[in-house]
Parts: sequence; C-alpha cells; structure tokens
Amino acid sequence: MVNQEQILRYIQNIPPAPFIVKQTLDYVRVGDLTKAAKCAEEDPALKFYLKTLVNRPIYGFRNEVSDLAQIFTILGISTAQQILYNYLLTLLAPKNWGLFHLKTQQFYDLQASLSRKWVKILSHLGLLTHDTESAITLLPASIIVCDALFGEYKSEVEQLRSVKALDYNTILYRLTKMSLFDICTEIGQKWELPPAISRIVHASSGLDQEVDEKEKTLAKWMHLLLFYELSQNAYVEAGLNEFIEFQIEFVQDIYESFMQVVEYDESDR
Repeated sequence: MVNQEQILRYIQNIPPAPFIVKQTLDYVRVGDLTKAAKCAEEDPALKFYLKTLVNRPIYGFRNEVSDLAQIFTILGISTAQQILYNYLLTLLAPKNWGLFHLKTQQFYDLQASLSRKWVKILSHLGLLTHDTESAITLLPASIIVCDALFGEYKSEVEQLRSVKALDYNTILYRLTKMSLFDICTEIGQKWELPPAISRIVHASSGLDQEVDEKEKTLAKWMHLLLFYELSQNAYVEAGLNEFIEFQIEFVQDIYESFMQVVEYDESDR
C-alpha cells in the first residue's frame, strides 16, 4: 500500500513548469496577450491544447477558433492564466487512468466546467481577481495524485473501502500523514504558483482550522463546487465521488446561495 517514501518520490518526479509555459504566463500576468500568443506558438503541445480546450462545447463558441492571438484576446488575462495552469496539470495527467474510469477528454471537460462555474461564483461573491480565479485550476490535481498513488493498489483499496467505507483522502492520510491537498500544495510550490492559490485549495478540503475569513469563504464554495461537479453521472460512474469526504457542516450556511448561483449558471447555457 502507499507509504510516505512513495509520496516523496512522486513529488520529486513532478516536472517543473516548461520554460515556454512560464514565459507565456509571465506575459499574461503583465497583460501582454500579443506576446503571450507569440510565445505559446513556439510550443506545439501547448498550442494544440489551447485550440482543443477552447473549442470544446462548454466554451460556447459557434465557429472554431484556431488563431492563438484570437484565442488569447477572447479569453482575457484571468482566463488565459487559468487555462495555462490547467495545461500544466495535463503534464501530470495519466494517458490511461488506473483507479478512476476516466477518459482524457472527460478530465478536460471537468477542468473547463469547474473553471466556468468558479468564475460565476467569484463574481457573485465580489472576489474575482486573477489569483482567485486561477485557484480552481490546482484542485483537479488532487484527482491526478489520487489516481497515481492508488492506481496500482486498486484491489487492495477496494477491499479496504468495502470494510470501512473510507474515502481515498482519509486512507492516504492514515497511511502517510499526508493528504491529497498537502501534495497539491507541494505541486503549487514546484510550479511557483502564488501562495494564495495553494492555501485556498488546501482549505477546500474542509479540514483546515486556521485560515482567514476571505480564504475560508472561498474554500467553502470550492468544496461545494467540487462535490456538485463530481455528483454528475459521468463522474459518479468514474468513481470520482469517492475520493474525499463531503464536509456537510463546513458548507451548510452557503448551500442555498450556491444552488442559486449554479442553477442560474446551468440555465444560462
């Protein structure tokens, strides 16, 4: 079963952000989307990812968008930054998922759907900034990490869960004293993401005790958003609704407001 040595080895093997991606991000952060597009053109894999993701139905463009300058202009600074962080996650994502019954395109759709709803939530809360918008991008890393660590122990994990009905995050913490969200924080540091992003994602576990009120508010909405998304049929069938425990008391006071925002989001499609 998973041990701390394996986790440390996994963290050590996380690739740093590629130079082209870091440079593109630097241009985006200062608002120079023209230079960002030219820079992204130099990386065929990044270029393909941007075209593929932006032309998914969830983004709602009627005609295919293929020019990177146009893509960056349409996205704007915050969303472009967010999508570049999403791209970094694809460098960690497996070609074949071992634990979850998930396809690559489903994972991309999950990223896009989380991002879209998160912007709606931040706008509702009046807390929309470049960094708060980008915070959602690190959350799916917990799914990748969970699959990577438990994939080869699938039968053992299923047997353990059948006896104690534990979620994957709880199992990992009991075995190693590290949670999926601890590892996400390590990933954020390795990719030099703003510390606030890692703090919000870590707090979205619903288990952090010492966070300021703003970050606690964001963590509550993120926690509930994650469970809302993973309750969709495709992700339930993939087993994604089992990987962390839903902290009902943590989000009870925002549930009605959350549903109003999300229901508006769904009807607005």
